[in-house]
Amino acid sequence: MTRGKATTVGFTAVLLWALLALFTVGSAPVPPLLLNALCFAVGGAIGVIWLLATGAIGQLRRVPWKVYLAGTAGLFGYHLFYFSALRLAPPAEAGLIAYLWPLLIVLFSGLLPGERLRLWHVAGAAMAFAGAALILGGGISADASALPGYALALLCAFTWSSYSLLSRRFGAVPTAAVAVYCLATSVLSGIAHLALEPTVWPGTALGWASVLALGLGPVGLAFYTWDLGVKRGDIQLLGTASYAAPLISTLVLVGVGIAPASPSLLISAALIAGGAGLAALGGRRRGRVQAGA
Repeated sequence: MTRGKATTVGFTAVLLWALLALFTVGSAPVPPLLLNALCFAVGGAIGVIWLLATGAIGQLRRVPWKVYLAGTAGLFGYHLFYFSALRLAPPAEAGLIAYLWPLLIVLFSGLLPGERLRLWHVAGAAMAFAGAALILGGGISADASALPGYALALLCAFTWSSYSLLSRRFGAVPTAAVAVYCLATSVLSGIAHLALEPTVWPGTALGWASVLALGLGPVGLAFYTWDLGVKRGDIQLLGTASYAAPLISTLVLVGVGIAPASPSLLISAALIAGGAGLAALGGRRRGRVQAGA
């Protein structure tokens, strides 16, 4: 698979994550950690079924346990920190801080073997972050009671960016390992749910359908395609393009009548598209330099 095709596959994860808010609204009133446990169980199951159907299940035995540990810590840690941050701080502000992870991916990707951080990548990521800030709520409150939530949101951003960069370093590890990450995250989320939350199941067919859709897409297939993208694609372009997720998510919510439209959507769209364009320009310049080497 070429670098360009892998980047395209990785971007499908961003498109799927854009549906996260819509399906999460439909899954109410299921509490976050229980929802996590259910969705990751579905996501892990589809991976195992695929491996059994293709005869590739044996790949899992060749993956070191340390890789499984790191992968599970990334998936479970990110969601635990994210949900906790949104409980302890204003959701929009905590969400904005958590969404520093694409910018961190771009900045730290220069430390990876074979990668070089260019001004285009940094400028593009910063521009896209500004666009996401318009969607996610703008400024940060100085309320001291929200500081623990902000700290968890920042930890959330470092967790997911670290997971993505480690996935790149573990390039030889088959994407099949993501199935184990998902199943382990489901188990840990279930344990955390029993300790921290009341049990509330979906009350309607729409609720169960939303849970299934989450497990099949944003909290399932998305992690497999993201793994492939960050391992074989342009990780800097993927990081910048990830800011499209909150924009598309908002557009989807507007389209179904859950959220109102606003003039800031156009400005946000321009900033995110411009940022992705700058990052893509950096990727093309990198490709021309390599071709001429």
